[in-house]
Amino acid sequence: MKFLKKLLKWFLITIGVIIILLYVFDYSYILKGVRVVYFTGHNTAFIDDYPYFENDTIKKGTHTNPWPYHKAYNSVKETKKLSEVHKDWGTIAYLIIKNDSIWFENYYNGFSNDSKTNSFSMAKSITTSLLGKAIMEGYIKSLDQPLSDFYPEYKDAKTTVGDLASMASGLDWVEDYTGPFSITARANYDDDLAETMLNQKIVETPGKKFKYLSGDTQLLGMVIQKATGKSLANYLSESFWEPMGATEDALWQLDDGKHRLAKAFCCISSNARDFARFGKLYKDHGKWNGKQLLDSAFVAKSITPRFKESPQYGYGWWLKDIGDKHFFMMRGHLGQYVIVEPNDNVIIVRLGHRKSPDQDVGQFTNDITVYIEEAYKMLEK
Repeated sequence: MKFLKKLLKWFLITIGVIIILLYVFDYSYILKGVRVVYFTGHNTAFIDDYPYFENDTIKKGTHTNPWPYHKAYNSVKETKKLSEVHKDWGTIAYLIIKNDSIWFENYYNGFSNDSKTNSFSMAKSITTSLLGKAIMEGYIKSLDQPLSDFYPEYKDAKTTVGDLASMASGLDWVEDYTGPFSITARANYDDDLAETMLNQKIVETPGKKFKYLSGDTQLLGMVIQKATGKSLANYLSESFWEPMGATEDALWQLDDGKHRLAKAFCCISSNARDFARFGKLYKDHGKWNGKQLLDSAFVAKSITPRFKESPQYGYGWWLKDIGDKHFFMMRGHLGQYVIVEPNDNVIIVRLGHRKSPDQDVGQFTNDITVYIEEAYKMLEK
């Protein structure tokens, strides 16, 4: 018993020393990560984590615009393969929207059509939409405006806002989702995100090649906020959420209650139906119910590859061809997708806990092809 007490004493002392060292060397964000993830029974970020963070509200308007139901709504059952992968990969929402009407939808594991879950990196497409809006409204001159116009910390760099939007900034950043000491982990759990970002240097020539970096979108969000003088949540609400008739308020995670900087690279909590609205907006060239919410030229540029060597990415949107079909999409870390085939007037939405394990940052995982192919099998019945 005496030995156990002594062992416990030294264990507590060791833990205390580790905690002190984390604070001394500015790694205290790791403690928040441990508390949010491991103390809640998870081993990575999870889709309904928003209650563990400060959030800003993305307000819906007084006039909502629910999706209409297709005349063939849910008349076709999901395929056997879809049922299997939904179970294997923890799907919580799957929608097929045809001709701007909900053709099929199903929810799983206790989630429903108004359940809020984390967008993860689908937020990058939404943040880039806000860039287009800020250019349209004159807050930002063009895609070619230098980052240094907004943050003189980058006066020696030639990075533009367009470089940030197309993942070509040259930023010193390693996109690592597993290492606790990675800059990506720090960005997700740190309490002063602006300080973290402005300490990151430009180390490669910008505007030359695609390299997927969450830091690019975070800097872009900071630029938009500084240019407009509005929080990202408020600007998103007035620019898109309200005029597109979103039916529910959404949430945008913040770094903390003091600094209140939105995590522009991720973490908008909403539902499948409201996320799908951005697919329709881009499918319809920036127009919603006859009103031009986003410049059509910006939309076209966003869903066209910037670099020939990287045909999978435009400005904030992913691009993928399957056969003779051309898809553009929003993508999130754990398999959050809004997938659009404009020629077929089809939008596919999938939200869930996991994706297929063949992950390679900057490339496509196999689950995307499965969700597309199985949706088309259903549509062809």
